[in-house]
Amino acid sequence: MHDDRTVTEARLKRVLDERIRPAVYPQSVPLAVSVWHTPGEPVPVAEGLAAAGTPIEAGAPWGPPWGTSWFTVTGTIPAEWAGRTVEALLDLGFDENMPGFQCEGLVYRPDGSPVKGLSPRNHWVRVSDRATGGEAVVLHVEAAANPVILDYHPFVPTELGDRTTAGDAPRYRLARMDLAVLDRTVWELVQDLEVLGQLMAELPVEGARRWEVLRAVERALDALDLQDVGGTAQRARAALQGVLSAPAHASAHRLSAVGHAHIDSAWLWPLRETVRKVARTTANMTALLEDEPDFVYAMSQAQQFAWLKEHRPEVYARVKKAVADGRFVPVGGMWVESDTNMPGAEALARQFVHGKRFFLEEFGIETEEVWLPDSFGYSAALPQLVRLAGARWFLTQKISWSRTNKFPHHTFWWEGIDGTRVFTHFPPIDTYNCQLSGQELAHAVRNFQEKGRATRSLAPTGWGDGGGGTTREMVARAKRLADLEGSARVRFEKPSAFFEKAHAEYPDAPVWAGELYLELHRATLTSQARTKQGNRRCEHLLREAELWSATAAVRTGLPYPYEALDRLWKTVLLHQFHDILPGTSIAWVHREAVRTYAQVAAELEALIAEALTALAGDPAGGHTLVFNAAPHPRAGVPAGGAAPAAAPDGAPTGVRPRESGGFVLDNGLLRVEVDGRGLIVSVYDPAADREALAPGAAANLLQLHQDFPAMWDAWDVDHFYRNTVTDLTGADLVEAAGDDGVRVVRTFGSSRAEQHITLPAGQRRVDIATDVDWHETEKFLKAAFPLDVHAERIAAETQFGHLYRPTHTNTSWDAAKFEACAHRFVHLEEPGWGVALVNDSTYGYDVTRTVREEDTGTTTTVRLSLLRAPRFPDPRTDQGTHRFRYALVPAATVGDAVREGHRINLPERQVPGSVQAVAPLVTVDDDAVVVSAVKMADDGSGDVVVRLYESRGGRARPHVTADFPVKRASHCDLLERPQRRCDLGSALPLRPFEIVTLRLTRG
Repeated sequence: MHDDRTVTEARLKRVLDERIRPAVYPQSVPLAVSVWHTPGEPVPVAEGLAAAGTPIEAGAPWGPPWGTSWFTVTGTIPAEWAGRTVEALLDLGFDENMPGFQCEGLVYRPDGSPVKGLSPRNHWVRVSDRATGGEAVVLHVEAAANPVILDYHPFVPTELGDRTTAGDAPRYRLARMDLAVLDRTVWELVQDLEVLGQLMAELPVEGARRWEVLRAVERALDALDLQDVGGTAQRARAALQGVLSAPAHASAHRLSAVGHAHIDSAWLWPLRETVRKVARTTANMTALLEDEPDFVYAMSQAQQFAWLKEHRPEVYARVKKAVADGRFVPVGGMWVESDTNMPGAEALARQFVHGKRFFLEEFGIETEEVWLPDSFGYSAALPQLVRLAGARWFLTQKISWSRTNKFPHHTFWWEGIDGTRVFTHFPPIDTYNCQLSGQELAHAVRNFQEKGRATRSLAPTGWGDGGGGTTREMVARAKRLADLEGSARVRFEKPSAFFEKAHAEYPDAPVWAGELYLELHRATLTSQARTKQGNRRCEHLLREAELWSATAAVRTGLPYPYEALDRLWKTVLLHQFHDILPGTSIAWVHREAVRTYAQVAAELEALIAEALTALAGDPAGGHTLVFNAAPHPRAGVPAGGAAPAAAPDGAPTGVRPRESGGFVLDNGLLRVEVDGRGLIVSVYDPAADREALAPGAAANLLQLHQDFPAMWDAWDVDHFYRNTVTDLTGADLVEAAGDDGVRVVRTFGSSRAEQHITLPAGQRRVDIATDVDWHETEKFLKAAFPLDVHAERIAAETQFGHLYRPTHTNTSWDAAKFEACAHRFVHLEEPGWGVALVNDSTYGYDVTRTVREEDTGTTTTVRLSLLRAPRFPDPRTDQGTHRFRYALVPAATVGDAVREGHRINLPERQVPGSVQAVAPLVTVDDDAVVVSAVKMADDGSGDVVVRLYESRGGRARPHVTADFPVKRASHCDLLERPQRRCDLGSALPLRPFEIVTLRLTRG
């Protein structure tokens, strides 16, 4: 038989495109359209519905960037359409290739009830299932003229990312606005042919099934009269029934489709637009649930449900009913789909606390799966937090984006830094915007790495990123693929149903220990420094506000600010979304974030001041109290308490000129030399008779790199950035500053840096404050510290502990981690002597090894990543002034690194008052154990909640002592739900990095 396969395939494509799809709507009449353009930001629905519009025709321009227009469409169903299904086709000027990334709309009835959302692949609205003819049609559309930021030529700098710079030229032209008859038979024929055509393209040419499908398609096309598609569509469908009814093989892969619309809480649109995106998508999905009894839809991010409840209660009512029916499934258990690299320990815990509590209180649902398909790598602290939050499973998709190494598992046990394991699935379909196409399904089957041991995978199905969700076409595909020869078996079901089955069939899945590092998007650790600094500062202020407010509540009866702290935590958690904190959103988002962080900080400072004033007593009392919010005592002040100010311990620092230029700082514990270039050329530890810096090298060296990645400007830094570097060694000024430091001023390019290098009295550390007025473009600024330490690994702080990463590049996995995340410290050591580098606001770092020329030993250079200057999506990223504080701590253990990291982020507070001291509410007698939170229980009971963890990676048996009467002590989960009694009189055994939450009921 001759091979005519390509001819039939080409015939199918042309007939579908030019004859069958146009026949889905065989008859149509235009609707009358009027429009009212809102003069500013979006208005309440009632105002939009009541506004008087002016006529507008198809083809007319509309929509300045970020504007809102209210369209009203009116018409009458023709009498001759009686008995037919009628839909309104409302095309706002869509590009079908950009669902979620351009204009969108939400359709309302005249009474204000929502109907469904409009987007490029979903712009129909059902008017009548069986028209009688003569019915009037009136619909209102709230249309958002969101500009296209990520266009066909991506990553081009644009001013469209901020309303203040986007201009007012219309971005769209109104397209088809018609009433039309839907021919359901033709529509079903389209779905039949699409499924079979896509399946056929993935089947092996040498297999019989491909040819059986081909011949059936050929017969169907022969049966179709191209001049009477509607009249012959059923005949064509009949020709396909044989191949559509052939069952799947017994060994066919089982794919659980989950209706989904990954909606970024902010990205190429501002937060206020996400509120509306959520409303459009959920209106669509609740409508689809009503039409399709087998469909199941899942939505994560408690914040998005909360937005609906507050801003679109009419849509939320539909969602809540669908949740109660078990068809609309809340998943994830986090406040937002947050970044997991950079949020602090307590913040990541509170993502689960606030997310899971919302779902429990609103729906009575205990979410058991953590749903993070799109975050940029996953912290090794997560498995323990997942389990402590009462969840059992974890899902991610993003590691399929890794550039260097293919992750070896799709279903596995993920082990965290403390040894906790969580059952994890990484869908082999490699997208969280699955359309259930034949290509996607075939890829999932081929790609699945658990063949022979497991048979199941999951597919998040629907348009996402900018929302949209699942379409009726996707549901139709799933019906045809439920049991079809040559395909995976597809079934819509809840994520929990998938996980139960996957777990049951594969309990001995392989184990992956440590972080899930994404080998891409490494620059997210640095982009938008102000956003990152706002997050870090607010996290520590929240710790202080809770600690001092709880202390004041117990000690003085000051009312605890439950509502304010709840609201402020949720604001900070929202901004940890994986495109806000990582710095990859448009200018509008980051401009608002900086303002929001300032407001949050001001409110927290007021709460802290109120609590400290209550604790300190009469400001005219003649005493000055030093309050220490850090988890370790310092200068005689207990952790979590207050004591009188004490004189500095140790010899004062001396500053003297250096013979060859510069200055020498000496406090008896360290001797630091700053040369005439303002660079640190020696940090000598006399107790160990050891130099901390690599021979001949200079530390605190600012280095500037060209930074123009191959793509994904704000997201990526590629390894080739290291090929070119400029050492900033020229100094405009090097002078002594005060009694313990040196001031250095440098200018470079269009920028200026001023640094203060100080050696505090009685301290074994070098403090550096760096102020940068940054006006570079596509550059990367780092601060380098070459250290005379031979270390094969470096310890980087993560949430509730630290993890080790190699300093070498032995394998492709090691080499890929050329930029990684650390919280407050990195630490490296040889046996008996180490060095810590601590910071107050940076996250990215890199580490390299160098051979010493004189004796071939190796040294290790650690660099902090300070600033970048990408131009997409925000063309003015980080322009302006910034302050960074960091410190070099020689002769440091990991415990010293933990302590100094907290010190630089939680400075003491001095408060005048009348009391002599304030005892901590809770003390722990082991420095290895860090108290991460002291607060009042969220339920308002008056109980005190204490969270602590082992911080050094070893065993501990601390005694926890409460300085108030305790009637009952309980171990709790993260949501403060008691699990078992605890005896405070006994030692508390902790394994390495174990987190424990205690609830203390006051007596």
